[in-house]
Amino acid sequence: MKQQDRELFDVTPKMRELAELCVSKSSIPAELYTEYAVNRGLRDQKGNGVITGLTEISEVNSFKTIDGVKTPIEGELFYRGVPIDKLVDGFLKDDRFGFEETVYLLLFSELPDKEKLARFTKELADYRTLPTSFVRDMILKAPGRDMMNILSRCVLALYTYDENPDDISIANVLRQCLQLIAMFPMLAVYGYQSFQHYHQGQSLFIHLPKAEYSTAENLLHLLRENGEFSPLEAKMLDLALVLHAEHGGGNNSTFTTHVVTSSGTDTYSAVSAALGSLKGPRHGGANIKVVHMFEDMQNSIDVRDKGAIKDYLARLLNKQAFDRAGLIYGMGHAVYSLSDPRADILQDCARRLAQAKGREEEFALYETVAQMAPEIIAEKRKMYKGVSANVDFYSGLIYRMLGLPCELFTPLFAVSRIAGWSAHRIEEIQNNGKIIRPAYINVKPTQPYIPLDER
Repeated sequence: MKQQDRELFDVTPKMRELAELCVSKSSIPAELYTEYAVNRGLRDQKGNGVITGLTEISEVNSFKTIDGVKTPIEGELFYRGVPIDKLVDGFLKDDRFGFEETVYLLLFSELPDKEKLARFTKELADYRTLPTSFVRDMILKAPGRDMMNILSRCVLALYTYDENPDDISIANVLRQCLQLIAMFPMLAVYGYQSFQHYHQGQSLFIHLPKAEYSTAENLLHLLRENGEFSPLEAKMLDLALVLHAEHGGGNNSTFTTHVVTSSGTDTYSAVSAALGSLKGPRHGGANIKVVHMFEDMQNSIDVRDKGAIKDYLARLLNKQAFDRAGLIYGMGHAVYSLSDPRADILQDCARRLAQAKGREEEFALYETVAQMAPEIIAEKRKMYKGVSANVDFYSGLIYRMLGLPCELFTPLFAVSRIAGWSAHRIEEIQNNGKIIRPAYINVKPTQPYIPLDER
């Protein structure tokens, strides 16, 4: 980039001065939110989500009413009414891949038989190709440093290659969604390869996907220079994809999908908006924070000393360690209290990988923190519900043991969650029919207009 181009994007002293003016003139006192009974973040005072819609796609439970009393329970997650642990047990016992079956379930609200699953898997494989010269023109010619932005740019670019992009009939939207589900692994990995080559000085290699491979197998094949992987590695990545595929309509990116879809816009715009939401560190980037937190811990203390670990966790909460944010990343969830069922499954997944790769000590450290953190958080924070490890706590560790780069952690989330976004987009088109338009209360007093020469 030329110097004059860099200067174009610089934050100048004048811009900082204007920013201070902007902030000083538009700060809303926190007490007004209470006065007007505004549920900030669409959550009530106890952290419960405000009901904004209905869905049949998935359900998240952390409480049950027993004898009229709201009682915490072990977390439950259902895909189209099927308990996530039963779904996972089904394909693990058969020693087969589960992501394609999960996509089918989310889209069509039924578990496929062998014939339907085989036909659907082949259809996804047939869609696993990009338009002619797309990789060259849209990825290699404009390499970026952020994989989520590359992914979003590619999705928007696909609009121009679609001969019928604005048709929001269910049949056409389903076709678009299936293509995006099939294409996302290539878009994510090719974007990373271009970053590695043009910004990191690494050799460039582009593998083509294999029709006989599952989504998880193709991800590892596309990413690794020799294209090789073990069956255990592919099965563990497949499991992670299944567990990230959907999580209710209330998460930020899925709600974004509903909001943007309700305007009547095209599929590519809706998915790009969801990607923008997922990119945020409060949503899709949390597992990267977990990995970096553990790296800082291992560099700062003797992790064989449980007393030192406990002290480090306390310092995290006191904003004295790592990024000074006051958080133990990977602990706690907006809905779950006693446990996150996805984390429970991934914990066993991480244990199996650690044993296979000789990283038992690292896994043991994660387990120690998972046991200590809830007690320390309870001591330091006013809690309205329990705290436990969430899905991000173990997923970053699993990706690291698979040799996946941090730059791809959030794009991998998108590769999985595009399945849920697709199901919710179709549901919104089919069942709502009204644009989502929440209400805001103006708290700025009226003021007179003063002519320019009198100011």
